Amino acid sequence: MIETLNHFSIRTTDLESCRRFYEDVLRLKVGPRPNFKFPGLWIYAGDTSKPYNAVVHIIGIDKDDPSGLKDYLGDRDERTLKGGGALDHVAFFATGLGEMIQHLKSQGITPRERTVPDLGLHQLFVDDPHGIVIELNYPAAEKAALSA
Repeated sequence: MIETLNHFSIRTTDLESCRRFYEDVLRLKVGPRPNFKFPGLWIYAGDTSKPYNAVVHIIGIDKDDPSGLKDYLGDRDERTLKGGGALDHVAFFATGLGEMIQHLKSQGITPRERTVPDLGLHQLFVDDPHGIVIELNYPAAEKAALSA
């Protein structure tokens, strides 16, 4: 029985832009990663000593030696590394809506906002550097408190 989403992975030629977005914008943390034969980052929500908190795996493409990645995960055409194809978005539950809105503003990012009827959720949508939509779900009560 599947219980929860463990992580999602992004294959990239630009590790630094991914690191900046997930660490600086979403305030997740880069942490330990196994010693794979290709570059990458594991990005954590919470305690970095617990591998199951590594919610985003960034997979780097080493232009000088792509064999480690090809051997481990197979080859992909770099032209396909934009957006999510059939993947529409990835969602996280979060708290601290007001703080995140102010933080995104300070980063020059205007999120798309929605409130889900009947579920008590207020959502922020932002795009990562590769065009993957990230959904942040907050208790709707936090939005109501900001509007009061």
